[in-house]
Formats: sequence, structure tokens, C-alpha cells
Amino acid sequence: MTRRRWIADQWDEASASLSGAQAEHMARVLRTQPGMQVDVVAGGHVFHAQVAAVAPHEVRFNLIAEIQADPALPITLVISIFKFDHMEWGIEKATELGVAAIAPVIARRTEKHLAQAAGKRVERWRRIAQEAAKQSRRSDVPLIHDPAPLAERVRAASDATRIVLAEQERTMTLRSLVENAVNASQNEMPSLEFAIGPEGGWASEEEALFDANGWRAASIGPRILRAETAAIAALAVVASFLE
Repeated sequence: MTRRRWIADQWDEASASLSGAQAEHMARVLRTQPGMQVDVVAGGHVFHAQVAAVAPHEVRFNLIAEIQADPALPITLVISIFKFDHMEWGIEKATELGVAAIAPVIARRTEKHLAQAAGKRVERWRRIAQEAAKQSRRSDVPLIHDPAPLAERVRAASDATRIVLAEQERTMTLRSLVENAVNASQNEMPSLEFAIGPEGGWASEEEALFDANGWRAASIGPRILRAETAAIAALAVVASFLE
């Protein structure tokens, strides 16, 4: 039987612990008892562990042995803030697909009220990512950056291959750019960063900004997709080359 996997809040070389909502769920809902065998993620590593003690607000484990686990895909998803319920679904699925980081940005066509409220949503997005990481048995949780203006992210220094998905692009596909990056990296896995636009697409000055800062425009097909659909489709394309 597959052991449950938990993401530790604190750990050292021999032990780990959960606190808050995770601990309460184990203690009150699952009625976890000392001696139970589980998997625990601590510091980006996965361990076979045994429950050592259970209290209403803390569960402690003894770490027995490290388990081999697949690393996150070296992908940062830059995503324009859009309707929060759709965005939460996108964050959940991007986490399940193995993205390493998600950077929410405020674009020109981001709805004003969403941009203003985004800062208060970050902790919820991080909780969603953590739950999705547990469900998909990841060995880590993707980094969810604080929301930032698009220009700040586009101009930031990066060694990654940077790709912007653009509706008007017809000749260069995401598949081709990723394949080129993989071939150029030879035996190493390339770092990638790709940007998904808001509803209505990128404004013309944003397209010029991407171009001026070395981002490559690419298409994932002839159809117009919702932002969350585009993110998942793009991640699936990239994962097919990296995994």
C-alpha cells in the first residue's frame, strides 16, 4: 500500500514535525498513532519515516531512510493574474505537473480589482501548491513569488531560456524552442521560463518589452485558449522533452 506523504514544517538530520492544519488533520481526522509508517518531505528530500508522537497541534516523526525522488522540472511559470478561481485551478495543476516556481504578474489588461487583491491571495496560493504537492507525491513545493508588475519580471536577470506565449506568433512553436534549448544544453537539463498572458492577450507595448529583453515569442497552436488552459498545455509540451 502506498504510504501517505507529508511536507514537514520543521526538521533536522534525524527528525521532522508538522504543525498547524496538517498536524490537526493527522491527529483529529486521520487519528494517527505513534508507530505509523509515512513518507515525509523535508528540505527537498523524501524520507521513509515513523510517527514518534502525536499531539493536537504537532506531529513528530523519526526519519528512517531517504527515498529517491524525482526533482521538480526547471521551469518558472510567469502567469498574468486572472480570475482567482481559475488561477487557483491553474496553480494546482501546474504543481501536479512539476513546475519549480510560479511568478504572478500584473499586466496592462489584468483587471484592476484582481491586481489590487492579489497580494492578499498569495498565502492561499501557497497553501494550494502545498496541498497539490502532497497529492501528487512531489519531493518539494513550488515557489510562489509575490505578485509583481510585468515589467519588473521581464527585465529581471535570468540564465533561463525565456519564452513568451503570443497569440500573433504563427511560425515559431513552443515545441521548437524547447527542443532547441534541450539540444543546446547537451547532457544538462535547461532552465526555462515562459510567460502566459491575461484575458485579451498582451498589449503591444508589452510585446515590445519582451522582445527588447531577449524573450522569444512562441505559439502552442492555432486556437485561443484560456490562460489556465494555456499554462497546462505549455507545461505538458515542455515536460515531454524534459522528463
